[in-house]
Amino acid sequence: MSRCEVVDRLAALSTALAVVLFTFVACAPEVPHPPTPTPPDPNSAPVTDPPQSYYLPVRGSWDLPDDIPSGRVPSEQGSIEIENLGLFGFDPREVETLRPDIFRPGHFSIFDVVAHLADRDWFSMTHHYDSRLDTHVIGELDGRMNWWYQAYYPGGWQEINAFRMDMFPYKDGTTIRLSTHTEAYVGRIYNSFAEELLRQSINLGRVVIPEVRIGTTVHTNVPVSAHNVRPDVLQPGTITALDVLLSLADQGKIDRMKLTWYHSIGEADPVDSLFVEQIDVGDGVYDLEASPELGEWVYETGSRDLGGFRGSHIQIPSDVRVIVSPEYMTWYWLASPL
Repeated sequence: MSRCEVVDRLAALSTALAVVLFTFVACAPEVPHPPTPTPPDPNSAPVTDPPQSYYLPVRGSWDLPDDIPSGRVPSEQGSIEIENLGLFGFDPREVETLRPDIFRPGHFSIFDVVAHLADRDWFSMTHHYDSRLDTHVIGELDGRMNWWYQAYYPGGWQEINAFRMDMFPYKDGTTIRLSTHTEAYVGRIYNSFAEELLRQSINLGRVVIPEVRIGTTVHTNVPVSAHNVRPDVLQPGTITALDVLLSLADQGKIDRMKLTWYHSIGEADPVDSLFVEQIDVGDGVYDLEASPELGEWVYETGSRDLGGFRGSHIQIPSDVRVIVSPEYMTWYWLASPL
């Protein structure tokens, strides 16, 4: 696939998925990163390797080969914009994760960035880990409550999100904004997290998704296990959105898959993730490989109350999107424009 074709695909996806966002979403203008110099780092050098595809199964096995590239460790100066406080710069090499149960050394979440700056007294903040939600919660920041965030990777766009802040993997160039919302809005998100923990408890600690839809095919009560596809970023045993498909494959419900590793996609750099480019469930519908001429797969997962562009459909690649116990998952075949 040529670079131009990949850029065309990204542009087509952006057009097809455009929606009018809710009025309570912060719409602050883009603010450039602070021009803080950093020493050269070979880890952050431009990567020009072509996409690398993997077809599964291989000789009956759904395990990926050992030659999958590793994602780059964040090393470039980053920034975060906080409502009424301004723009704060940080060195990602100084950020430590509060979720060592999820992230490998060198990798961390959006929440870790906020906590890192608060620890250095750039602003006042209280926070704690809430086991009922399986996430860290901001109590007060700058004397205010009900904070939530927006974040997107290079090449992405602003969107509503209802994903745990301490599970959102940070990459170089990530745009982050923190703002206050109504208590009802933040409470709605936290309620969805609590429902996941209740669902997991009912299933004796296992991840069982009530409904997984792939195109026109629907699977119910799908048990999911970890396949450790991204040991460079995530700790062993961490379950991701991609594990849902691989678990269905283990159960004999998917015939063939194609995964492609992209270092970058057009202006999006780094990408450093596996994208799902074929899901053959044997129904003769949407079983072909993704291409600029035909279309591609996109997905969402989370709470139905926050489904679609209300928070579940966000731009985190499935191989690094950690899941707890979502209510549903849907994979859509997005046809290319004629």
